[in-house]
Amino acid sequence: MNLYEHLATQLKDSIRQGVYPPGERVPSVRRLSEQHRVSQATVVAAYRLLESHGWLEARPQSGFFARHPESAPLPARPSAAQDGPCAVNVTELAVRLSRDTQRKDLVSFGAAVPHPSFLPLEALRGALQRSLRGLEDVGSRYSFPPGEESLRQRIARRGAEYGCHFGPDDLVITDGCQEALNLALRAVARAGDIIAIETPAFFGTLQAIEAQGMQALEIPSDPDAGLSLEALTLALDRWPVKAVVTVSNFSNPTGSLMPDAHKSKLVRLLAARGIPLIEDDVYGDLAHGRERPRAAKAYDREGNVLLCASFSKTIAPGYRVGWIAPGRWRQQVEHLKYVGTMANATLPQLALAEYLADSRFERHLLRVRRAYGDNLARAQAAIHRYFPAGTRTSRPAGGFVLWVELPEGSDTMRLYEQALAAGISFTPGRLFSPQEKYLNCLRLAVALPWDARVEAALAELGRLAGRG
Repeated sequence: MNLYEHLATQLKDSIRQGVYPPGERVPSVRRLSEQHRVSQATVVAAYRLLESHGWLEARPQSGFFARHPESAPLPARPSAAQDGPCAVNVTELAVRLSRDTQRKDLVSFGAAVPHPSFLPLEALRGALQRSLRGLEDVGSRYSFPPGEESLRQRIARRGAEYGCHFGPDDLVITDGCQEALNLALRAVARAGDIIAIETPAFFGTLQAIEAQGMQALEIPSDPDAGLSLEALTLALDRWPVKAVVTVSNFSNPTGSLMPDAHKSKLVRLLAARGIPLIEDDVYGDLAHGRERPRAAKAYDREGNVLLCASFSKTIAPGYRVGWIAPGRWRQQVEHLKYVGTMANATLPQLALAEYLADSRFERHLLRVRRAYGDNLARAQAAIHRYFPAGTRTSRPAGGFVLWVELPEGSDTMRLYEQALAAGISFTPGRLFSPQEKYLNCLRLAVALPWDARVEAALAELGRLAGRG
């Protein structure tokens, strides 16, 4: 055995024994070189070997972090073939679960909302105060559509960084991403129309379809690569689909990331058929890797993609500031926004524009991306330890939600009631399908500080799941 292989074996044993739990930073190259009295080149070779085998993760300008491939549960499976279009009825259950997540006594894996410790609250307070200086009229005027120009300028500049070339005048500010989705659907379709969605699907998308009296057509998806283009093509040949909705970057609930080649192909496919694509990119800024992925909108040359997003998952969910780049439907979206809510709150827009004016946001993202990646790795390790044999999970490369598939026959609605009684919340899989699929699945949101209470909650949830 070479020296670097021997060193790699020692470090792997330390990870196995829990000296370095998943997500923990291992010693720097220099420190380990000094400890073992070997060259830094030997340490680098050992680290690269462990990285290639899945035991370490390299992070730019941060070092190497422990992973534990032997403690990871089985990967989640692709969703099944689609049935025909159907009505949607998920809002009642969604409202009930949303109320449960407000309980202060719960360890909450239910709401996909970052814990306050993962939000730049102090910096936002400063931005809020600075935005008020010299603006005595800020509370006495409406911010009519399309919204505050200073914020739209910041969004357009950020969009250019991930391949989207729209200007400030191409954007409409909304009350969060959910309103953006609603506006997009209303602009391109009518009651009774068929909307193709990936499955499992974000229940907010299902609620938007339900609210407009439209029908949903579930398209199979892969937990790694997202929406199946082959299945979508077959569905488009068979059904009069009016629009397609997808989360191409770190979908909710599986965390899938559509490859760039698939995004480009999807955009071309729909443009050729004159079918609009509604893209939800609310998690796009939360990549765990080096680069923020491109949105499908980056490949749009026809104005056929309506890109929706918000700052709720990254900066301030309570500010309720989202946006939409509606392409050739800009005029319709702006009109619908005006007749629907007339205006957005002015001050949150100005505060966010001020906050986005320098590099603070990028530094914040660097911190939370690492934290969410660590939490997902810890959650997967805990599921492997505590949950029933045969449990599977998605393996997201971004965001902070995890899709968990329990063995066949499990009932996560019943598990939900048991978990609530034990002081734990999550989101049952039934909510992610209009046809009540995924009864043995659940979603965990792990944007919370990891501590003994969180670990104990997952242990208890696994125990309850094992009781069947």
